[in-house]
Amino acid sequence: MSGPDKNSRFPLEHYDRLCFLKNIIKNPNIIVGDYTYYDDFEDVNNFEKNVKYHFDFVGDKLIIGKFCMIASDVTFIMNGANHLTEAVTSYPFAIFGNGWQEAMDGKVYPAKGDTVIGNDVWIGYRATIMAGVKVGDGAIIGANSVVTKDVEPYSIVGGNPAREIKKRFSDDQIKELLEIKWWDWEVERITKNVQHLTGKNIGILRGNI
Repeated sequence: MSGPDKNSRFPLEHYDRLCFLKNIIKNPNIIVGDYTYYDDFEDVNNFEKNVKYHFDFVGDKLIIGKFCMIASDVTFIMNGANHLTEAVTSYPFAIFGNGWQEAMDGKVYPAKGDTVIGNDVWIGYRATIMAGVKVGDGAIIGANSVVTKDVEPYSIVGGNPAREIKKRFSDDQIKELLEIKWWDWEVERITKNVQHLTGKNIGILRGNI
């Protein structure tokens, strides 16, 4: 056996509420790695509905790595939601026209770049990720969290706004895991090492490189 088929939409037999996400995405500005799954209580097609304010004319991307775990009702707020914050008003006059169409001449709405989720990231139920946030490999986002700033690799964050609760491993262990990058291994090698990947001995993984 060499693991589940990464190109399968629904890798769990007779269950269509969990999908390998890359195989259902239609928006070219949402990029998802192999084996990342999305679990939804109602319909996995809700994922793209929960990527909010993702307008083609803005051009920002949502990039999600491999082997991520995304729970139901996770929401991504993209750059199209941004308004002026340093002007007298944040009201978007220009979109309504009728004499207001020139309100934004010579000005641009704030943009924070692509939203990037690393590899092996677990995002809990109803978490919200704000535009431009970078979430490091191996991080865990607690349920109902609102993530407004970057998340360090292998850290656990939670709350509104989300704050670091703790690191999953020591700094040396995190450095080692980021060098190992098990998610980039061939699937046969991952399959061979699943007992070690679900264990606590990082050194064994180093020995299997």
